[in-house]
Amino acid sequence: MSPERDGVDLDTSVGYLLKVASSALRAAMEQALRPLGMTVTHYSTLELLAQRPGLSGAELARGTFVTRQSMHVLLQSLEELGHVRRPQEAEIGRTLPATLTPLGRRRLALASAAVREVERTMLGGLSESERAETLRLLRSMADALR
Repeated sequence: MSPERDGVDLDTSVGYLLKVASSALRAAMEQALRPLGMTVTHYSTLELLAQRPGLSGAELARGTFVTRQSMHVLLQSLEELGHVRRPQEAEIGRTLPATLTPLGRRRLALASAAVREVERTMLGGLSESERAETLRLLRSMADALR
C-alpha cells in the first residue's frame, strides 16, 4: 500500500475477502438451488425450521438476514407451496409459529444435499485440519464482534 494513501488494502483486508467469499458462496448456492425452485432464503428458512420448529416470522427473519416484511411474504409462499404450516390464529399475542410439513422436509433434504455439495467444492482444497481451523477462526471472529 502506498504511504500517501490511508485506505484499506483489499488484497489483505479480512473483511473484504470475507465479503468476496460470502458473495461467491451465495451465488453458488443460488445456482445449486435454482433447479429445485428455491432461493437461499427459502432454503435457509426451511433449514432453520427443521432445527428449531416453531420459530416466529420475526425470529426467522433475524436468522435468515431478511426484513420481517420479506419473511412474512416468504412464509405465505411456503405455506401455499405446502412446505410450511402455521396455525390460523395465535395462541398468545400475534405470533404464528411455523413448522415444516412432510413435503417441506422432503424438499429440504434435496436442498441440503445441493448446499453440502457447494460447501464441499468450496472447501475442496483444504485439508481436514485446515477446515477445522477455518471453522474455529470464523467463530472466533464472529464472537469478537458480538
